This record gives sequence, C-alpha cells and structure tokens, in this order.
Amino acid sequence: MISFFAALATLLVGYFLYGKVVEKAFKPDDRPTPATLVNDGVDYVPMKKWNIFLIQLLNIAGLGPIFGAISGALWGPVVFFWIVFGSIFAGAVHDYLSGMISMRHNGASISEIVGTYLGNEMKQVMRVFSVILLTLVGVVFMVGPAGLLAKLTPDFMDVKFWLIIVLAYYFLATIVPIDKLIGKIYPIFGITLIIMAVGVAGGIILQGYNMPEISFANLHPAGAPIWPLMFITVACGAISGFHATQSPMMARCVTSEKQGRTIFYGAMIAEGVIALVWAAAGVAFYETTGGLAVAIKEFGGAAGVVYNITFTLLGPIGGVLAMLGVIACPITSGDTAFRSARLTLADWFGFDQKPIKNRLLLAIPLLGIGYMITFVDYAVIWRYFAWSNQTLAMMALWAGAVYLKKVGAVHWIATVPATFMSAVSVTYILQAAEGFKLPTSISYPGGIAFAVVCLTLYMVKVGAKKATV
Repeated sequence: MISFFAALATLLVGYFLYGKVVEKAFKPDDRPTPATLVNDGVDYVPMKKWNIFLIQLLNIAGLGPIFGAISGALWGPVVFFWIVFGSIFAGAVHDYLSGMISMRHNGASISEIVGTYLGNEMKQVMRVFSVILLTLVGVVFMVGPAGLLAKLTPDFMDVKFWLIIVLAYYFLATIVPIDKLIGKIYPIFGITLIIMAVGVAGGIILQGYNMPEISFANLHPAGAPIWPLMFITVACGAISGFHATQSPMMARCVTSEKQGRTIFYGAMIAEGVIALVWAAAGVAFYETTGGLAVAIKEFGGAAGVVYNITFTLLGPIGGVLAMLGVIACPITSGDTAFRSARLTLADWFGFDQKPIKNRLLLAIPLLGIGYMITFVDYAVIWRYFAWSNQTLAMMALWAGAVYLKKVGAVHWIATVPATFMSAVSVTYILQAAEGFKLPTSISYPGGIAFAVVCLTLYMVKVGAKKATV
C-alpha cells in the first residue's frame, strides 16, 4: 500500500516541480492565441481554462489508462514505475509541447508541426499516419464502450445496437461547434470519471485488499518481457501519440499561453493517476498476476474485468456509476479522435471548416470507414493501435526537440524521451507477432541502434540557430 501512495505522491510532485521546469524551458508569454486571432465559432472558440482542462483530460483519457493499465498490471507492480516516470518525464512533456507549439503555429495539427520541424517528407508520412491512427482510435473507442453498455442494458440492446448509437453521437460531435456539444456535456462525464477513480481506489484501500509493494520483478504469467512490451501495452497511461492529435485541438481554444501547464501537462498527470488506480486494482483485486490473467480470459478481456471489479467493490449502484465513468473515457476520446481526423484532413488540403457542408464532406467518409473497421477483430486493431500510437509519440517528441533547440531552449526535456521512445517503438515492431517476428538477440540491439542513430542525426543536423516563433 505504501508503494501506491508513494507513486501517487510522486505524480503530484512531478506536476509542480518538473512541470515548472518544462514551462520555464518553453517560456510562455502574453502573445495573442489562435482562439482570439481566428475565433471562427466552430473549432477556434475561446473557452475557460478549467473547462479546457476537463475537455483535454477526457479527450486523452480513453481506454488506454484503464484497459492498458490493467493489461500492464500483468507484469506486476513494476508497471507503477512506467506509469509514474513515463507520465512525468515523457507523456506530460509530449502533451505540453504538442499543444504549446501548435498554439504558436495558429493551432496547426501535429502532422503540420512535424512537417515544419522534421521536413516535408515527414509531414506527408505524418498526415497519413495521423489520419489512420485517429480512425483506429475512433474504432477502438467505439467498440469498447459499446461492449460495456451492452453489459448494463437488456439483451436487445446488444453491441451492434450500441455501436449505432455511439456512431450517431460521434457524427454530431465531429461536426458541431466545439463549445455546443463537447463543451457542454464533458463536465457531466467528468463527474462520472472522478467517481470512478475515487470509488475504485477507495474500495481497494478500505476493503483491505493486499497491494504488493513495488519491485522490478517480472511477474507476467506468460513470461512476456518487460522491454518493450509493457511500454507499448500501457500506452495512454504513460505516454501516447494520440494525445499529440488532441492537444492542438485544445490549443485553438486557449486564451493565454500561461494556462498551458495546467491544461496540457496537468491533464496527462491526471491521466497517470487514473492509470495508477487501475493498475493497482488489477494487481490487488485478483491477488496475483496469474489470477488477473485468468480473469481477463474468463471475463472476455479487460472490459469484463472492469465490470467485475467495479460491481464487487462498489455494489450495483456504485458499480453502474463507476462503469459509466469508464464508458465516458473512451467515448470522450473517440468523438474527438474523429474530430481531430477531420481537422488534420482540413489542414492537409486547406479546406475551410466554417461551412457545415465542408465538415460533412470530411466527417461522413471518416465515420463510414470507421464503422466498417469495427468488423475486424478487436484484438488485432488494439495491437496495431498500440504500436502506431507510440510511434507517433516518438515523432512528436522529436519535433518538439527540434523546436526547443531552434529557439535556444533546453532541448533535453524532449530529446531524452524521444530517444527512449525511438528504442521502444522499433524494438517492438521488430519482435512483435504483427511485426517482423525477430528474436530478441536482433530486436533489442536493433531498437537501441535506431535510437542512437536518431539522436546522432539530431545532434549533428539540428543547428542551434534561433528562430522566431
């Protein structure tokens, strides 16, 4: 139990101390923001800081910090290290830089930012990569909540029924002005999210579940290696490239750069807390990682485990409220995934999004393709999402590192996690079943070599000449 509270305290201290270091390196000032310069009433809409914080949190807190953390708990308490230090030194830095740099480029999407700092070729890659990733995210966050809702409702309201309902909501959330739907209902989702986190944590603590103390031991029942699988599996609970697509969307609503640490860095730390709660629940509730593995199989995946934990800990009423919180997380990421995909395509083709017909021309095909992908095996979609997600994070961090060096700032806050994520992403795809299936004797040195090459190219090619941004 001491380990859990120590991890929680470290996350909070990280926000106040390291968050300040990151903010000082970036140097936010009083220049006008895109929200006030453009203000088109659709995507560029000035909003209050705490409303934006809540929207940002719900945008990024999808299934990753819940399902990913539960899956990560299969390795045992060692997952606490990655959630805590990954959130502080990688994930929150990634989210802050992607949002703040976007703000200084008129609310540009992450693909455009990457193009500006890593070159036109990378821009084209990122445009395609971002749209594919966002569509996969939308699908993952469509299927997940539909399955959970089906468990709470009569039999005729099956998964297919809820898929249609969720898709209809996504359509509206993708095209209407951001303050008219997302801006109004997210506070309600926020309440259920808070109830979920507090309720599950309180249940584990007050009902006397034994929570193992932190260790570096690999307790995975199948012996799966910690490196790099755990770092890919936890995904949004520590760092997520998906967040780089969400921060620019909120960058179009922020009225002062000085709000950035609370909104971008702070939301990631809050998501780390959510991931920590669910990892702790997964480790403690089933007593052993083997017990957790059996539960995941018995209950048909992480969704069934969430259902079992919440209803056991909190009873029927508390369980329903907690489940609604868990359902709200993916829904409030899936809708903005499709919205971000629309904005990415709009930036790509210079397509004005103020007229509703232009929004419909992009939204309808995106959602149609997303619905068709729901018929693909969910496990396959999640595996490819997890890898592409962390690869996008790698590229976003390198773009942030280039930006910081060009403006003469302390670039190591981005360079170090960018190098680390380069090794993680390439090692994983070299050895994964959905990748090249190479042995660790090749994949491990291959991933490390790739990271070293990236760092070397960065240090050699990126000059220290200052740019005006």
